Amino acid sequence: MSGVNEIRSTFLDFFKRNGHEVVASSPLVPHNDPTLMFTNAGMVPFKNVFTGLENRPYSTATTAQKCVRAGGKHNDLDNVGYTARHHTFFEMMGNFSFGDYFKEQAISLAWELITKEFGLPKDKLLATVYHEDDEAFELWRKIAGLPEDRIIRIPTSDNFWSMGDTGPCGPCSEIFYDHGEHIWGGPPGSPEEDGDRFIEIWNLVFMQYEQITPERREDLPRPSIDTGMGLERVAAVLQGKHDNYDIDLFQKLIGASVELTGVKAEGERQASHRVIADHLRASAFLIADGVLPSNEGRGYVLRRIMRRAMRHAELLGAREPIIYRLLPTLVSEMGRAYPELQRAEALISETLKLEETRFRKTLDRGLTLLEEATRDLSKGDSLDGETAFKLYDTYGFPLDLTQDALRARDIHVDLTGFQDAMHRQRAEARAHWAGSGDTATETIWFELGEKHEATEFLGYETEKAEGVVLALVRDGAAVETAEAGDTVAVVVNQTPFYGESGGQMGDTGTIVTDEARLRVTDTQKKGNGLFIHYCEVEQGAVSLGEPVSLEVDHARRARLRANHSATHLIHEALRQKLGSHVAQKGSLVAPERLRFDISHPKPMTTEELSVVEDMANEIVLQNAPVSTRLMGVDDAIAEGAMALFGEKYGDEVRVVSMGTATSGEKAGKTYSLELCGGTHVRATGEIGLIRIVGESAVGAGVRRIEALTGVDARRYLTQQDDKVKALAAALKVQPDEVANRVTALAEERRRLERELTEARKQIALGGSGGPEDAEQIGDISLAAKVLSGVAAKELKGLADSAKKDKGRTVVVFISVAEDNKASVVVSVTADLTDSVSAVDLVRVASAALGGKGGGGRPDMAQAGGPDGDKADAAIAAIRDALRG
Repeated sequence: MSGVNEIRSTFLDFFKRNGHEVVASSPLVPHNDPTLMFTNAGMVPFKNVFTGLENRPYSTATTAQKCVRAGGKHNDLDNVGYTARHHTFFEMMGNFSFGDYFKEQAISLAWELITKEFGLPKDKLLATVYHEDDEAFELWRKIAGLPEDRIIRIPTSDNFWSMGDTGPCGPCSEIFYDHGEHIWGGPPGSPEEDGDRFIEIWNLVFMQYEQITPERREDLPRPSIDTGMGLERVAAVLQGKHDNYDIDLFQKLIGASVELTGVKAEGERQASHRVIADHLRASAFLIADGVLPSNEGRGYVLRRIMRRAMRHAELLGAREPIIYRLLPTLVSEMGRAYPELQRAEALISETLKLEETRFRKTLDRGLTLLEEATRDLSKGDSLDGETAFKLYDTYGFPLDLTQDALRARDIHVDLTGFQDAMHRQRAEARAHWAGSGDTATETIWFELGEKHEATEFLGYETEKAEGVVLALVRDGAAVETAEAGDTVAVVVNQTPFYGESGGQMGDTGTIVTDEARLRVTDTQKKGNGLFIHYCEVEQGAVSLGEPVSLEVDHARRARLRANHSATHLIHEALRQKLGSHVAQKGSLVAPERLRFDISHPKPMTTEELSVVEDMANEIVLQNAPVSTRLMGVDDAIAEGAMALFGEKYGDEVRVVSMGTATSGEKAGKTYSLELCGGTHVRATGEIGLIRIVGESAVGAGVRRIEALTGVDARRYLTQQDDKVKALAAALKVQPDEVANRVTALAEERRRLERELTEARKQIALGGSGGPEDAEQIGDISLAAKVLSGVAAKELKGLADSAKKDKGRTVVVFISVAEDNKASVVVSVTADLTDSVSAVDLVRVASAALGGKGGGGRPDMAQAGGPDGDKADAAIAAIRDALRG
């Protein structure tokens, strides 16, 4: 047995013979867990079976489950291609028991499969158990005959699985394979466990407890089994390989890539072939399961995967789309096990080809944007990390490509800033797409949605209403009563509270009964149209079936309405000023401000923003009634109504119209006409005033507009006016003269800075073109000096000047910053570089300064160190090095 397909079928056939139902792989977009971006583990399709929400006609099952880990909590994307076992797409084989057998049979089946069916030598295997799981420890001794030193107790959460803070949980046993002494690494739990010698091939989860609270855990009445064996990992073991990319499946895909590009699989471009092979699998399976490339959600992750593969194809020299030409090889290898690949082959091929064609244009654009971003940078400078990340994340221009493009100009990238931006993006991704263990309680809203009708929203007409409590949810569980001090989510049959949607934030306010008072802190939409009121019970108790009175915070709602209506007015003004290509791409309507994104290829000018603001305020001053109509969606769009980004519309929609246009093609007609489910002012005059306070870029061809209305706009203008008056007083000029005075001062500062830089240079060079204290070491002249008040970035230029027209000279400049960190530059004249290396000397200096390393060229190198007090010692160290 060696091939991946044979290993997969052997696994499934083994468990079928042992009474398990062979269950086909679920789609990569999970149908039973809306909290997951992708199916990322073999147990995901059975999650509701384990929690008791769903019953199946079988009590044991086995699968080979498609999985993707490339976004949100589980993101291995950047490691793929460069390590032996990271993948975006992988197959997780597993066997499951839903209250049927438990530890003893699970261990027996696992041992029989890997030692008899797969034929792995017993002396190459070891097992881990949770340190408190004495039962599992004894079973491994009894069933497998493993000696105690090959059954390792692990005291960490690595060997204790949980679905979330509460819910099913239990200890694990992991089976490891020893690849041999020729590979560095130690067994799990040892100091060398991060090495590659011992590789986990199977994880057996013994689901035997219910975590009731963080402090309380009880035995499950029907303990269950959940196992996971990575097909790629076990295939590597069975095929005598240590690297997953050396197994037969990947070798076929890599071979096809080599044939198309003419670049060998080994060497400096090895990672590119591996990235292409892995990402082709992920892309093809995602497309087959209905995901298409886009700029948000799952489609955004797919696009990143595809573009990463396409970028590596470009590194391999491909000048035309080639990824789609590898698809037949993938379908040939995996199509029999996964017939969806065969069914969707035409769609996958066309999508890959179209995306790669577009990406090549993106690549050209990225290089252009990079040139613009670095136009003012000089040799030795660094591109800021935010810009590098924006090129990577927004324009699909990877970091290593940015580094490659800048290397020839000796410009670096601020990697710390890049990573900070990356971490922020991942944190946002996690906030939107948490794993099943993090937000398992979200499923309760779908249960309640099936049990109850959608909440009837009354908030268009009123801010007060009566309702009946249909559900109370506390700590993720349905309860019958909530008391003072509780945080609880309340569902009623009808509500005036607006649930967050279309960019408009949810309402706050109060819910009261005869005895209780609840403060509503937020309102959201969940499940099948349920409005969820998140509340703090301030007094009394509220129970299921109880009548309640609901009242929205009127002042906050009024500000939300004004800001929402203002977005419509600004949107139309932008379309009239900039063109019909402008479309809203997302929004935030908060009480204190509004923000929305539009499609537009370049920054707006001050004049354009002023015109847009004037046009919107003209409609505000009309105090025109805001009308809404219910229409069929097709009729509404035919009438000219705009559909907004991110909104979902049914057969019947609300059409909101405002104002009368006074100029242009729409003169005398309705100014703004949009499909919208949000709340709005009754007349435009209620907006009071619109002030645009920001315009910026958020993505490729997307601009962000930020604005204030009403009292917030007035306060902003007052604050700005106060600032101008304060500046005028400080500058001793009239307010209308402030701009000219500041411009003059800025120019004066630039002149003084130029003079100061030149003065520092002359001081550093001793006023005579070189350091005044040069000394002879043999036939070499050493010009070394510790400089004060000189920035590190100026050292190279000073060193170049100091050695100009000199022969057999070594120049050393050290500057010490206020935090006592030192920077050192060593420059060597061309006639010395055959015998003296600036890199070697700067490393000697760096070591004396408490630093490590340093780098550059034989004639110019730079380094640093944390201990500026040792600057003289660093010069002495270089002097000793020259003396030999």
